[in-house]
Amino acid sequence: MRWGAAMEKALYGEDGFFTRPGPGPAGHFRTSVHASPLFAGALARLIVRLDEALGRPATFDVVDVGAGRAELLTALPALLPSDLRERLRRTAVEVGPRPVGLDPEISWVASAPSGAVGLLVATEWLDNVPVDVAVGEAPRYLHVSGRPGMPVSRADERWLREWWPHPGVAGARAEIGRLRDEAWAGAVGSVSRGLAVAVDYGHLRDARPVFGSLAGYRDGRRVDPVPDGSCDVSAYVAMDAVAAAGAVVAGVTPAVVSQRTALRALGVHGRRPPHSQAHDDPVGYVHALALSSAAAELTDPEGLGGHWWVLQPRDLDPLVCQSVIPAVFSST
Repeated sequence: MRWGAAMEKALYGEDGFFTRPGPGPAGHFRTSVHASPLFAGALARLIVRLDEALGRPATFDVVDVGAGRAELLTALPALLPSDLRERLRRTAVEVGPRPVGLDPEISWVASAPSGAVGLLVATEWLDNVPVDVAVGEAPRYLHVSGRPGMPVSRADERWLREWWPHPGVAGARAEIGRLRDEAWAGAVGSVSRGLAVAVDYGHLRDARPVFGSLAGYRDGRRVDPVPDGSCDVSAYVAMDAVAAAGAVVAGVTPAVVSQRTALRALGVHGRRPPHSQAHDDPVGYVHALALSSAAAELTDPEGLGGHWWVLQPRDLDPLVCQSVIPAVFSST
């Protein structure tokens, strides 16, 4: 069986990793959403700025694609001003069963609804969109068994030629991201006005992993990527290809920046509080130190801070985008 089909079945098939009841992704791996409430706070600040840029619409949508157990959507209302909170419409896009006890105001759907006005966010979603793996200079699909199979399709061959040319290294693997591009283009297309943001670990054309990046995660540990439903199976995302696909739909070039850059632009930094505060306000110092530590984890370029953000405007003037996250859009 080809890797793409095996991943699809293992992750999203009957009793798949993401479709079965249970703790969800948070029980197996740590995303930025789970790492610290500072991440939700940063997105809340983004939402407030975006709401202003959109002219305070009657309904402000927040659509979370790959929402897990809706941890982000659950946290947001308390972080927003009351006027915006009253206009907020939250939608979780997930294939698994709706969690018991979830806030009834959060919609639970299998695909992104059309016509959203506001923010669509996809945190570590695209890395779980299945990929086929190609091997050889005349590329063939790799089977889970390790054997090469049929030559890749013309569509996949075109994608490889544009985004992942063979490096001329024996044993090299290419992870074909065409379906991820299409998935992201569909998500961007569901937004009527606002911003679509993809947050994921990935790479750009000049730094593709020569031997691929398939990995498995279970119970907080990295394991072999065995596509049998027992673990998460993921692969890094070709973020430049994803960004280009979204730009075709939106008609405007997105910003592509590191999480470190994006979060710093939204007020999250890892600066330690001054030592003098330990004497003057010991309780406040401990609290500030904890926040500093959490911010450092989110912005560490060797960890979560090395994730990429694709920020795709939809029906927003570029100058308006600069007012939403100046340090991000003004540099693109």
